[in-house]
Amino acid sequence: MKRTFVAAVASILITGAASAETLKVCAEGAYPPFSVTTESGALEGFDIDIANALCDELGMTCEIQATEWDGIIPALLEKKCDAIIASMSITEERKKRIDFTTKYYNTPAKFIAADDADFEISADGLEDKIIGVQRGTIHQDFMEGEYPDVELKLYGTQDEVYLDLAAGRVDAIMQDSIAGKEGFLDQDQGKGFAFIGGSYSVPKYHGDGAGIGVRKEDKALKYALSAAIEAILKNGQYGFINAKYFDFHIY
Repeated sequence: MKRTFVAAVASILITGAASAETLKVCAEGAYPPFSVTTESGALEGFDIDIANALCDELGMTCEIQATEWDGIIPALLEKKCDAIIASMSITEERKKRIDFTTKYYNTPAKFIAADDADFEISADGLEDKIIGVQRGTIHQDFMEGEYPDVELKLYGTQDEVYLDLAAGRVDAIMQDSIAGKEGFLDQDQGKGFAFIGGSYSVPKYHGDGAGIGVRKEDKALKYALSAAIEAILKNGQYGFINAKYFDFHIY
């Protein structure tokens, strides 16, 4: 009954942002385990499964397209998609341009370095180090705000960050802790590396968790997607997807 109600309300309210049948979604496709692009070009991952579950809850079909991170908000604003489901943190800076649903997960950030690294995470400890981060992320904002004198190396994708850490071209990297564990430390290229320092979840930089981005004028879509998030949390679908990727609850 809950699913039928959410879908019925969505079909009445969502106009202009999406058709009654299809929701166009921008995802990154280069952020394992949340979104990856397979050799066949298909998109897979936690974000993708969540997107499809939400569309199913709303009685819609997801049309998901891989979009480079640097261009993902412009793509939304240019109406190339109706929603961003790409592990995007809800921050005040981003809310100046777009709106967000309620969160659909929340995990802290951490540094990764060689497991025999002999420096600490502090202004002095990082003074002569090069830190890699994905460009245009909360992690870049954190580093520039908290460690303005530390040399940063910026990358277009998280995979490029991992490659340069493995190759020794940066001394450490900062990223979401789950993405770092699942996408790097648990992989072959992550052998010999480990988390260093503590966990970081500073609202000023890291926001209030990952939400779904929508255009500011699409209020009905925002509320419908937020209701769908609540619905899949309650009906067990979220837990089923969560267990597919993680051995703990990331909400």
